Amino acid sequence: MDAKVFTDFDKDLLESPEPDSTDFRVTLKLENGSKEPVALDDLSLIVEGATNGGEAAFTMYENGSQPLEGRLAPGVTAAKNADHVLETKYGKKIVVTVQRNSENFDLDFPEFTGEIIG
Repeated sequence: MDAKVFTDFDKDLLESPEPDSTDFRVTLKLENGSKEPVALDDLSLIVEGATNGGEAAFTMYENGSQPLEGRLAPGVTAAKNADHVLETKYGKKIVVTVQRNSENFDLDFPEFTGEIIG
């Protein structure tokens, strides 16, 4: 997982930075080690500030977007991303939790701690 400040806004779509916030893109490397295709639509991210709290809002930027959607075949690895905005008062250290829709409520969701670079 990595997180980088996003600056490649599509002016034709009226994308622009949020005032007093950090716009960023989280990129995940996903590998399907099972023998069945995996629906990436079942995955979602929760991104929170790791220093002063705060939850990042989900957004979507056009340029370079590789959203968590579609299916991943067995044995295939792919890089997918999700865009977020976090108020600057929460800093750049973040915790990313990858959730999966499931009927099993005992699942542990992987968490990654890192910093928004840039």
